[in-house]
Amino acid sequence: MDRGNTKQEILEAALDLFSVQGFEATSISQIASAVGIRKASLYSHFESKQAILDAIVKDVLEQYAAHSIFARADWENPSDTMEKQAQDSDTATQMLLGQIRYLLHDPHISKARKMLVMEQFQNPELANLQTKQNYTDVMQYFTGLVKHLIRNGVFAGEDPEIMAAQLCLPISTWINLCDREPDRETEVMELVSRHIQQFFRVYRSSIE
Repeated sequence: MDRGNTKQEILEAALDLFSVQGFEATSISQIASAVGIRKASLYSHFESKQAILDAIVKDVLEQYAAHSIFARADWENPSDTMEKQAQDSDTATQMLLGQIRYLLHDPHISKARKMLVMEQFQNPELANLQTKQNYTDVMQYFTGLVKHLIRNGVFAGEDPEIMAAQLCLPISTWINLCDREPDRETEVMELVSRHIQQFFRVYRSSIE
C-alpha cells in the first residue's frame, strides 16, 4: 500500500470515528483496524492520536479557507461577485443556499463540524475552532454584508450586528437540525429561502 495513500486513509478513518464517537472515545487500535493496518504501522505515519487530530484540523482549515464564503469575505473591498450577490434577495438566497449545501454535503466539512460539536466541551483548541467557524466568522460575514447594504442605501437600519444576527443565526440552527435529521434538508432549504426573502423585504420596506 502506498505510504501517501495510507496516511490519507488514516485521516479519513479517524475523522469518521471522531465525528461519531468523539476524539477521546476513539483509540489508535480502532483507527488502525478501520484502515486495515496494524497499530505499529499506523505509528509509522503518525506519532500519536493527537498528531492525527492536528493533521485533520489543518486539512479542514485549509478546505474551509478555500471554499467557505465566511472565511474570505472582505466587505470593505468587495469583489464584483460579492457586489452582485448582495444587491437582491434572489441572488443572495441562491448564494447562501449553495453555501449551506456545501457545508452539509462536503464530507470533510460536515464530519468535522459534527466532531467539533462533540468535542467543544472537552478540548479547548476545538472549542475555539468551533466558535470561529460556526459563530465568529459567520457573524463577521453577515455584519459586513449588512453594513455594506446600509452604506449603499439598500437597507435601512441602526444596528448592523443585530440585523446580522437576525439573518444568520436561524440559518445556523437549521444547519444543526440537518446534521441531526438529514431527511429534513428539503424543508430546511425552503425555510432558509423564505427567511432570506422576508429579511430583505423587512429592511427594504422602511426606505421604499
